[in-house]
Amino acid sequence: MNLQKITISGVPEHFNLPWRLCIEEGDFENTGIDAKWTDVPEGTGKLCQMLRSGETDVAVILTEGIIKDIIAGNDSKIIQVYVESPLLWGIHVAAASDFKEISDLEGKIAAISRYGSGSELMSYVNASEQNWPKESVRFEIVNTLDGAIEALSNGTSDYFMWERFMTQPIVDKGIFRRIGVCPTPWPSFVIAVRNEFLEKHPEAIEKLLSVINQKSSGFKSVSGINQTLANRYGQKIEDINQWLTLTEWSRENLSEALLNKIQNQLLTFGIMDKKGTFAQLVHS
Repeated sequence: MNLQKITISGVPEHFNLPWRLCIEEGDFENTGIDAKWTDVPEGTGKLCQMLRSGETDVAVILTEGIIKDIIAGNDSKIIQVYVESPLLWGIHVAAASDFKEISDLEGKIAAISRYGSGSELMSYVNASEQNWPKESVRFEIVNTLDGAIEALSNGTSDYFMWERFMTQPIVDKGIFRRIGVCPTPWPSFVIAVRNEFLEKHPEAIEKLLSVINQKSSGFKSVSGINQTLANRYGQKIEDINQWLTLTEWSRENLSEALLNKIQNQLLTFGIMDKKGTFAQLVHS
């Protein structure tokens, strides 16, 4: 059987373990797909760039980031919501810093992985929710979580927003201190595909979704999955248990009503200055 090659990319976080398991356990291969996964620690900005350049066919990506980038010319479409629940963005400062409240961070420098990343966009969401002027938000590009640790530790940046469970080990070690949490007001992750690949291989994409949806729908009931997650991602079992109760995967695509609601919020937060059409953004 000739296998259809598909390159898939996403962040190296616990949300994406279902993809890794599908590859490791041969689930994609059994349906005629040769799936290759790439970890992208830089996050959404880098994933958008990889879709644009053809470096990846599929990206598991933050909802707000890919909506903004498709409107800005990324020739891709959202084919499904992947994680329905919001992403909980921890607001972190260096443990030894004097910052105690979120209000202390107005006008301070946010470490971000890159422009167009969730860490940048959620800095604007947080600023809007705190009623800070958009122009007061300043950035330093740090590329990765390790870069953020360095920037906060040496004081070139003042705070860093990242998924609160993935940063928990850094908080536990006394490197970061978390002074707040800012949830996304929308589903956290979607699956996006380059239009060229989608048009050439629609059946392969259907098979891909069928396999990952089957895996994610039964993911929480896999025996010992909490221990597997704790081991792989360096987490305490009690944190993983809490994360599992808060996380819901999806098998649905964005509806036009939900897309409009998200885009209206992105306009309000100053993340975008225009809306895209449903046909431009979502493959139905």
